[in-house]
Amino acid sequence: MPLNLAAPAHHELLIKKSRFIACVEPCAGREAALARVAELRAQHAGAAHVCWALLAGGQSAANDDGEPGGTAGRPMLEVLRHQDLEGVLATVVRYFGGVKLGAGGLVRAYTDAVAQALLGAQKIPLVRRAELRCTLPYALEGLLRREIELTAGAQLLAVQHGALVEASLSLPQPAVAAFVERLQESGQGRIGWLRH
Repeated sequence: MPLNLAAPAHHELLIKKSRFIACVEPCAGREAALARVAELRAQHAGAAHVCWALLAGGQSAANDDGEPGGTAGRPMLEVLRHQDLEGVLATVVRYFGGVKLGAGGLVRAYTDAVAQALLGAQKIPLVRRAELRCTLPYALEGLLRREIELTAGAQLLAVQHGALVEASLSLPQPAVAAFVERLQESGQGRIGWLRH
């Protein structure tokens, strides 16, 4: 089962006068990752590099930010993959200390910085969510709301009142089948599911 992080975790390495400041954190996707990298560039204006790696939404991305190709982003990405992480951004801000580390030294530094940050991170199982939409008579709206309250992790996203009530909700994927079945029974088949 893929894992996510409960909160950001940090680690700092000092190698031959170069500072490597690593952070691993939950991240929804590429847009959020690019925004976070831009934020780090602003915070660390004097840094030589802000390298990053992302695994989110079944996609991956890595950026060496001026380091020799394949010495920063890809090794960081491999650390994330090795730990079966999903929805995670790894960043390493490097302040150059004046001593060149060589390709092997850079790979080790970026790999170690991310691996050490992950040692201090709390990993949590990633629970996939499903969005459902249904239509139901007004008389059953209370029943739907009670089921949502009783189902762990379920959220009512939106309700529209027209000829019928149309509701959008989100809940953990493993709970979908039992949730729909309970409502079908309780609602005596008068709830129409638009997608699930």
